[in-house]
Amino acid sequence: MTKNKANGIIIGVNDKVSAPKAFVLGLQHVLAMDLYIAPIIIAGLLSLTVENTAFFIQMCFLATGVATLIQTGAGIKMPVVQGPSYVPVGAIAAIGSKLGLGAIAGSLIPGAILIVLLGYPLKWFAKAVQKAIPPLVGGTVIIIVGIALMPIGLNNIFIAEGNIGDNIIIASVSAIIVIVCMLLGRRLGAVGTFFRIVSVLLAILGGIVTAMFFGTVDFSPVKDAAWFSLPTLLPFGKPIFDMGAIISMIFVYLIILIETTGTWFVVSSVTGEKLDEKRLNRASVGEGLGCFAGALVGSTPMTGYSSNAGLLAITGVASRTVIMMSGGILICLGLVPKLSTLITCIPEPVINGIFGIVCVAIVTNGMKVIQPIMIDDRNMMVIGIPILLTIAVTVLPKEVLANVPDWANYILSSGITVGAIATVLLNLVIPANKEEPNDADGISE
Repeated sequence: MTKNKANGIIIGVNDKVSAPKAFVLGLQHVLAMDLYIAPIIIAGLLSLTVENTAFFIQMCFLATGVATLIQTGAGIKMPVVQGPSYVPVGAIAAIGSKLGLGAIAGSLIPGAILIVLLGYPLKWFAKAVQKAIPPLVGGTVIIIVGIALMPIGLNNIFIAEGNIGDNIIIASVSAIIVIVCMLLGRRLGAVGTFFRIVSVLLAILGGIVTAMFFGTVDFSPVKDAAWFSLPTLLPFGKPIFDMGAIISMIFVYLIILIETTGTWFVVSSVTGEKLDEKRLNRASVGEGLGCFAGALVGSTPMTGYSSNAGLLAITGVASRTVIMMSGGILICLGLVPKLSTLITCIPEPVINGIFGIVCVAIVTNGMKVIQPIMIDDRNMMVIGIPILLTIAVTVLPKEVLANVPDWANYILSSGITVGAIATVLLNLVIPANKEEPNDADGISE
């Protein structure tokens, strides 16, 4: 077993883990995900029936598992968990409402193929990343990811069902358990390491028990869910290929690619694995294939989940074996509706209490990346202005988005996207001082 003391990794990326251990550790990643939230929002915007909504969520579980296995096993080959992106929510709702559900698949499939081609055979993706994203930009994007996600987790605690005071207590208990387990992991040797590795699982169990005292746990939907259900190819009908919808979704896919690249930076920073040209191009192919698989079974576009990247830092477990087990579990959840329904019954404050600590881990890993860089006036602007814009978009009133063109809506609906684009552009536009070391060769050497 390798141990990267600098990054606090206990189980390395390529370390093998026994199947029982991998199952428990992989289950943590699955339980900590809120992957059903995006499909629930989309289903509501499309006015899907209860039955179709349940099926849609089920297919998102299945597609997430398949995409995770593709990306971690053959794509980027790092511990990256895929999940439904929030970026295309507005675009999918608009396309489905105007052109029908078939047009959603018709717009998703071409864009997914394009993402694959950018990786191979064109090999353009890595060149674009390495030219436009040096360590200063990569580290700032990681910080932006954490900052943009923080308000989402906190807001979900406040608006979740139940009394707001009870929700805060439940979330706090979950967060405190994670913090205590992390601190024990650094102080109590082997026993502490065990607590750190299973910290998320313990936090979820502790949060559920706490929620039971407040009567906010309801597992009754599990009883009505089916035990087994096979996926259906193109379940919402024959694809409708509308050029306007395709162009809109290609633009959305490029935004998602920026979003998921930020997640890859987080994983690279936490694990110490380099993002070289070959790996970046494979990652683009893995991203595209995952999105293509999702489109075929009626799911949404996939992206690397930053929250799960943050869990790597919290638990110290970065093994691909564990993440691939997570993918296998997600596929099982997609085939067994009763189990996927059970996951959706975990109270939101429990998940989002843990989510808050995950965001802290993401931000601090971004700080590690930019720590060696001299912060002069130029670099201060490259780092600070995108963070400011990210916060501005995060608190932007929803009414504003209703009055802007679709292309602007896609961008402004994601603080991560705005911050990442701003960081890249500012780094390219603001000239660097000649005496500064040149770090424009990409995030990895």
